[in-house]
Amino acid sequence: MGAEGDEKSLVVCELFHSIQGESSRAGLPCFFIRLAGCNLHCTYCDTRYACETGGEPRTVTDLLQEAARYPDSLVELTGGEPLLQDNAYPLLQRLADAGRTVLVETNGSIDVGRVPAGVVRIVDLNCPSSGMTDRMDFGNLERLTRHDEVKFVIGDRADYLWARDLVREKKLVGRHHLLFSAVAGKLEPALLAGWILEDRLSVRLQLQLHRILWPAVARGV
Repeated sequence: MGAEGDEKSLVVCELFHSIQGESSRAGLPCFFIRLAGCNLHCTYCDTRYACETGGEPRTVTDLLQEAARYPDSLVELTGGEPLLQDNAYPLLQRLADAGRTVLVETNGSIDVGRVPAGVVRIVDLNCPSSGMTDRMDFGNLERLTRHDEVKFVIGDRADYLWARDLVREKKLVGRHHLLFSAVAGKLEPALLAGWILEDRLSVRLQLQLHRILWPAVARGV
């Protein structure tokens, strides 16, 4: 079903039901709404197709109906960068109003203050190897609450030291859920785990569970 009339619509890359592979809710069933388009070009991006292949317009009502097929699952709005599309906000609000547990994953370059109350904000802070650190909105650290999450995707030792020092400087432990994730194929998770333990850093080591479960599947997981 496509967009109709003047109803609010969004450009959607894909919809799928899978296991939540990341965040503090990894392992739970989740319905994903992946929007098309992104304003960043991270070196390690694993969803480049969300920008390169375009998408299909879908109304907010369409998307609510799709999510309702999985009433007991989490719902995550992701991308690309979902907050580039203004109609992401009414969609998030209506999902939250429906009593769903709603997550939004955003690349850290956009003010998350407009995200409706009750929606869990998972905010990337892109480390130096991403090439996008200068695009981060560090003011988001003051906008987040204890139920929100900050994710650092770490490609090498320099990235780790940058993330570790930021966590300490901003006193982030206890303020938000903190996730440290190794770039697949670039940094061994065990090495990252060793650094975390050596520094006694109170963060969560994150593995991409969906990549472990379905290593040969590039999208829809």
